[in-house]
Amino acid sequence: MKPLTRPPRLAPGARVAVVAPSGPVPEERLQAGLDVLRGWDLDPVVAPHVLDRHAAFDYLAGTDADRAADLQTAWCDPSVDAVLCARGGYGVQRMADLLDWEAMRAAGPKVLVGFSDITALHEAFATRLGLVTLHGPMAAGIDFLKNVRAQEHLKATLFAPETVRVIASGGTPLAPGRARGVTLGGCLCLLAAEVGSPHARASARGGLLCLEDVGEETYRLDRYLTQLLRAGLLDGVRGILLGSWHACESYERLRPMLADRLGGLGVPVVEDFGFGHCEGALTIPFGVSAELDADAGTLTLDAPALR
Repeated sequence: MKPLTRPPRLAPGARVAVVAPSGPVPEERLQAGLDVLRGWDLDPVVAPHVLDRHAAFDYLAGTDADRAADLQTAWCDPSVDAVLCARGGYGVQRMADLLDWEAMRAAGPKVLVGFSDITALHEAFATRLGLVTLHGPMAAGIDFLKNVRAQEHLKATLFAPETVRVIASGGTPLAPGRARGVTLGGCLCLLAAEVGSPHARASARGGLLCLEDVGEETYRLDRYLTQLLRAGLLDGVRGILLGSWHACESYERLRPMLADRLGGLGVPVVEDFGFGHCEGALTIPFGVSAELDADAGTLTLDAPALR
């Protein structure tokens, strides 16, 4: 697995588009997030359908075509320097095939930020556009709005990425050791759901795989991991970073299953790395070469996430 193209960093005054490729967005949270971005001296613009709600399926922020059009228009707008997702939920997989990937590739590299359901976009941007993306807090996310660490780590990654080349989580080793590879991953249930889809990678070979999830019972997480193992996605993986398991079963119940499913890979595994659906979530760039030290709980990037 080779490192991907790094988009340019942001500068004060940069224009950022906020889109909603997944679930519906509460207006008050959107406005609070825009205030945070303006406080960073950014110029946020809201895509036309961000506050829409699908007439038949209220778990979607508008129709598939409108959500796809918002993302594509924002990405292809030469005045936009970054595209920030408003929230996750569900819906990216329904609209990913409606995007004109050739037009988006022609628009050149820029920053994409999001997590959770946005995992499907991280995969697509890697395979179709060859771009580094940021697995980080979203503009209307509750944790982002209320947590200074989440805000400051994302801000530093966007504006001064050389200051966060060492991501120190305080995590502990589930399996000790060091490993080098290219970062990838996201929400476990989405990675399992993406297996066999047009935009997903066939393998994490040579990668440092980041995994997290929210609101899942242990047997479901077992099933997702087992699916990835049976599909060969974890063949040749170099190391694994485990993020948050918010609203899942107790970690005392979850940990033995993780050790059982991942221990046989014979690679370093670090737990509690502090990304995902958790308070103060760290921003993790996907598509960059890095070294994982599971014993120290650190991820050291070979180069800043953004150039």
